[in-house]
Amino acid sequence: MKTWIIGIIGLAGLAAIVGASYISPAALLAVAVIAAAAVGVGWPHFLGIPAKKTLAVLIGLPGVGAAVAATYLPGPGFLDWTPSFMAAGVMAVFVMQLIRGTGQAQRLESTLGSSAGVLLSCLGAGWIACSRFNGVREMLLVAAISAAIALLAGLIRWPDRVVAPLGIVGAGLAGPLAGLVFSDIAVLPAAVVGVVVGAVLMSFRRLVILRGESLSFAAALGMGLGPVSAVGSLAYFIDKLLIY
Repeated sequence: MKTWIIGIIGLAGLAAIVGASYISPAALLAVAVIAAAAVGVGWPHFLGIPAKKTLAVLIGLPGVGAAVAATYLPGPGFLDWTPSFMAAGVMAVFVMQLIRGTGQAQRLESTLGSSAGVLLSCLGAGWIACSRFNGVREMLLVAAISAAIALLAGLIRWPDRVVAPLGIVGAGLAGPLAGLVFSDIAVLPAAVVGVVVGAVLMSFRRLVILRGESLSFAAALGMGLGPVSAVGSLAYFIDKLLIY
């Protein structure tokens, strides 16, 4: 499968998150649960590691739990349980590898890669926290627009040394512009969000390039939604640090 499909999947995920945030908390929760499950299913396929079905459950379930907790926990501690779900997921991955026993293929790669997948799955709860924070969705919209610009830049089939700076700068400029047009967020926090979001998404694009192999749909799904999930928590914490 062509690598540009990953960007399309990421854009579709962003659109679903933004749309659901304006419909209802239940709709946003449903999108977050689907995204966590998709990361769980797709991440082992992207890594090319064994025991994909078991790891899909171990990666996806913590993300689902984190999303549910972020929806129903009282503020301001929307993500108070997220570290616990991350820890539980990582511990489950280690236990699963112990059960597999020594001498199994790709044991170290499976452990480290699956632990990273657990983190990505759980970080998607940040979109819910971002939507609930202060009762407004301004930062969610700024982060989503910045991420969309970075993903669109990533679709350009130019060398990475050109596309990466272009994506970061484009997202850094889109953030303040979106803040001025759609919200009252100051230029500095919006620019910080844009640059950070662009850097994260361009880093994952580089990871896809380094892999250098054709991707299955499941792998593209995991890689397309994993970085998008991480962006939610980044936007939430930047919102708390620089604005609140």
